[in-house]
Formats: sequence, structure tokens, C-alpha cells
Amino acid sequence: MKKIFFASILSIGLFAIGCSDDESSGNSGDTATLELRLTDGPADYEEINLDVQAVEIIVEGENINFPIPNPGVYNILELNNGIDVLLGNAPIPVGDVSQIRLILGDDNTIRVNGELHPLDTPSAQQSGLKVNVHYNFEPGMVYHVWLDFDAGKSIVERGNGTYGLKPVVRAYTDLTNGMIEGHVLPIEALTTVYAIQNVQDTIAVAIPEPTGYFRFSGMEEGTYNLKFDAGNEAFQDQELENVNVTFGNITNLGEVIMVP
Repeated sequence: MKKIFFASILSIGLFAIGCSDDESSGNSGDTATLELRLTDGPADYEEINLDVQAVEIIVEGENINFPIPNPGVYNILELNNGIDVLLGNAPIPVGDVSQIRLILGDDNTIRVNGELHPLDTPSAQQSGLKVNVHYNFEPGMVYHVWLDFDAGKSIVERGNGTYGLKPVVRAYTDLTNGMIEGHVLPIEALTTVYAIQNVQDTIAVAIPEPTGYFRFSGMEEGTYNLKFDAGNEAFQDQELENVNVTFGNITNLGEVIMVP
């Protein structure tokens, strides 16, 4: 098993550039460049390990093999609060991009209560985990795309004690990347942060780092209510209303203090 380890790299999208001119190539008339990254939302498991072996991209109806330099096992639960990992950066034919597929190997597992279980991934080894997109890649441009797993919604716990992957994955670019960040303290409050729209629709969930830092990425433009749910009953829940998000910008909430 080849397991991928990576540093905690924050994807700071301070400038709204979904694509940029490729100045490093003097002959890029038939290709664009794609930088593809993997990120994730939190879930109540210790590890979710996906054996990513290949990436395929559908361009103008044709299946294109996209090279990834480090195929292997990624614990996607390490990829939240702005952390991501680079899957690949390579030229790609121009045209309409309709789908991105992650082809998985056999070494997919989940750790629950200290015990490692096989993670069943039907069809992912053959046809791949499919993410439908609607992009038009133009010659000579560089595109930055994130594949964002919703780990909490992607795991199926079966009655016989086994686990399956029913992936909930979305893609976003710099141009569709609204962000909210902040710190929630004290850590002893054991807070989970929810981004909510339309009163009851939970759009995203964040579990803060040990420092209290949290971040939502890939948010649609709009207004959100944030609920800070204290896991420690000694603290009160908090709520922030009318948090505004715009593409390419970080809405920084500063410190949110949980009150006993």
C-alpha cells in the first residue's frame, strides 16, 4: 500500500481567477492546463482512506487520461478547513468538459472506533467516481479545480457492520469559490459549525482545528446563517445571522466565543 502524506497547505483564493494566461508555454494553441486538487468536509470517523489510482476527464465527449504523479491512498479526513492536496497539473485538450472521474484501486478503508474496515466502492474501480461539471477550457489558459468530498454524506453504514461509499462530490473553481473562516473558542466547547440557508438547509459543516480555526470553501454567493453547536453541554449554542459570501473573497468572522 502506498499511502500519501501531505502538509497542511491552505488554498488561499484571495484573487478571483478561475483561469489565467499560460505564459510558460509558447505553443499552447490546442491545450489548456488543469490543476486538479482534492479536498473534503469533516465526518464522524477517524479515517476515510481512498485509493486514488487514476483520473479521467471527459472533454468534447472523449475520455482523456489525466496524469497524477502520486497515485495511492489519501485519508480525505485530513483535507478540511482549507487544506487540500494536488492530484495533478498537466495539459488537457480544449473544449467542453462535462465530467471528471476518480478511478479507485482496491485499498479503500475506513477507521471507526480504532478499527479499520474495508470500504466497499461499487463500480469505482471500473468506471470511477463521477463528478459532472460544465466547463469550457480555452487554449493557453490555466484552470484550477477542486474536487470536494462531503465525507459525512458519502458513507453508508450497513446493518451487518460493513461500510460502503456512496460519494457526494462537487467541483468548484476559483471563480465559484466563496469562503468563510474564523476561530471558535474555547476549544473545550467542542463546537461544530454549520452553514445554513433557507432556515433549515445545512449547506456545509466544519469541525474546527485544535487552534479553533475553521473554514468553509467552495461556497455559493449568498447569505448564510452560521450555527455554532456546542458539543459540551456546559456551553451555550451560538448563531450568527446574515453572513455574506461573494466569490473569490474570504469572509473573516474573527473570533467567536462560546459562552458557558
